[in-house]
Amino acid sequence: MKKDARHTTLYRQYRPQTFDEVRGQPQVTETLEKTIKNKKIAHAYLFAGGRGTGKTSVARILARELGVSDKDLYEIDAASNRGIDDIRLLREGVYAMPFESKYKFYIIDEAHMLTKEAWNALLKTLEEPPAHAIFVLATTDRDKVPETIQSRCEIYAFKQPTRAMNAEMVADTAKKEGYTLERAAAELIALLAEGSFRDALSILQKVLAVSKDKKIEVAEVELVSGAPRGEIVRQILSAIAKKSPSTALGVIQQAVSENMDARTLVKLLIHRMRVILLLRYAPDLADELSQELTEADLALAKEISKEPGVTSGTLQKLLEAYSQTAYAAVPHLPLELAIIDICEKDKKE
Repeated sequence: MKKDARHTTLYRQYRPQTFDEVRGQPQVTETLEKTIKNKKIAHAYLFAGGRGTGKTSVARILARELGVSDKDLYEIDAASNRGIDDIRLLREGVYAMPFESKYKFYIIDEAHMLTKEAWNALLKTLEEPPAHAIFVLATTDRDKVPETIQSRCEIYAFKQPTRAMNAEMVADTAKKEGYTLERAAAELIALLAEGSFRDALSILQKVLAVSKDKKIEVAEVELVSGAPRGEIVRQILSAIAKKSPSTALGVIQQAVSENMDARTLVKLLIHRMRVILLLRYAPDLADELSQELTEADLALAKEISKEPGVTSGTLQKLLEAYSQTAYAAVPHLPLELAIIDICEKDKKE
């Protein structure tokens, strides 16, 4: 049994099976539980939110709570089945009675990918659905779902999990797998996952697969995820704080030579600079903030928090560089320009 589990992705293995197991979406799960209890079931739902936030999992739980069997549960990937012919097939089948359940339950994932013609065909079904049909449309882009469709659905907004929530989930999962995850390692995975439970577990799975022991440290996460090494990030932060552009730019060149992802590098710099800035202006938060950092990162943060380059303007420049990195012809160029601007500012003064 344990051997088989290794071939199952962690996201599937630890997918929530009940509303109580769903993390971070009480505004969705508690409301759905009440609608079931009060027997106020809608015929169509729209689940909207970022990737990996649990939309499909909650849809499956809803189906299970309503007593829908596997034979009467239909999952459609709109990214692959997005045309009018696919929806016509759905419309033809929806009027047939369920095999062994009270409802026929349809989950349409990535619903925003449907064509205009497909939406028009689906609209007619949503306007006059058979009593035994329930639809859940899941989307990461609600704005692309036509208003005519939205108006016929109960809409539930799924929130992206906070980094702390994702870090806790990753640490809990690692523990269930028999591993100890260093707090800073969990924080790094959560940061890299960008608000997605699924992405966080995907990174964790890679880390567990190559770990030589049962204790996971930050260095292992950096190696597997391709995240810049902590020392690289610390050197750039120190140079920015001390307004030493030549040092910072030299370290960036080293990062380029090691094929470090520019966007990830800037993201880590933003995260660390935020902590340093807070340590400077809100020292009472030191104990709480220290949980997010390794000992080396925390020591550096305390050392450079009073340096001239640690300002809100610095953080703003890094945020601008992050938004520009995604489409820059030279990936590291926005960061290089930001550092030059930061270090040149107030030089004449």
